[in-house]
Amino acid sequence: MQIALAPMENLVDEVLRDVLTGVGGIDWCVTEFVRVNDSLLPPSVFRRIAPELASGSRTRAGTPMRVQLLGSDPACLADNAALACTLGAPVIDLNFGCPAKTVNRSRGGAVLLKEPELLHAILREVRRAVPAPIPVTAKMRLGFDSTEPALDCARALADGGAAQIVVHARTRTDGYKPPAHWEWVARIQEVVKVPVFANGEIWSLDDWRRCRAVSGVEDIMLGRGLIARPDLARQIAAVRDGQAVTPMGWAEVAPLVQDFWAQVRIKLSPRFAPGRLKQWLIWLGRSYPEAAALFAAVRREDDCARLDALIDALLSAPMPPEAAVDRSLEHRLAA
Repeated sequence: MQIALAPMENLVDEVLRDVLTGVGGIDWCVTEFVRVNDSLLPPSVFRRIAPELASGSRTRAGTPMRVQLLGSDPACLADNAALACTLGAPVIDLNFGCPAKTVNRSRGGAVLLKEPELLHAILREVRRAVPAPIPVTAKMRLGFDSTEPALDCARALADGGAAQIVVHARTRTDGYKPPAHWEWVARIQEVVKVPVFANGEIWSLDDWRRCRAVSGVEDIMLGRGLIARPDLARQIAAVRDGQAVTPMGWAEVAPLVQDFWAQVRIKLSPRFAPGRLKQWLIWLGRSYPEAAALFAAVRREDDCARLDALIDALLSAPMPPEAAVDRSLEHRLAA
């Protein structure tokens, strides 16, 4: 059984990959997508999105990282995949699941699920261009606005050369609305011989157990559930390995927030750094009332120096009780 950290555009960058993989339980992670249009990208683009290339394509914790490409031109994707391999990418992943309207309008992501033949052509060309020892993998949804093409798309990817397929068990039209249709993962696994990973709506150990029972697959990819509960992969791995599960409390999460903020301060300009901190605190607030209270305390602050002082002061002192959590935030988190 493998547990992967999902690629999430504008969220799971190298900083969050570093922090989350350091918690444990994650077997591999994937970069945000590298957008490929009609040209060979300069190496600097790959190094910016995947700085782990400079350290053996592993995070600080030693977790392997894969490079994900997004586009629709088979030849151009193949050329860029080959370049990524020369830069150190150990696996090339192809994105056929992104639901963003701007991406879909430019023939990227989930919109390509309308064209199984194109999926096959992309996989075939990328597989030909990439050195044989380097796997090519793919991530897909169940379709664009219908599940009707799901099986054909999965066959096209597998027949084209995909070594693994991650299935986000919703259509593009479904977006991120529950439920995830894990039963379709089982159907896909029946028609392809390569390993299939289940992805979508795994927020807890109980969700994982239900997903495994319904999908019939062991391998999973965690996205939002792992952002909201950083030790979810570690909990699942403990059960997998027959070990006791000890959920991470806020006292263990708080240093992760401090580490995240310190790295964000280095990576981003003062204009954008506060937003990244608040973004993760909102997600953490789903699992930890203390994170929601911390967000409420810093939500109106945009000065990085003052945030430094606030974070240090608030994380070194007991957080307010759950009753102090901003109620409007609770409403948005539950929506």
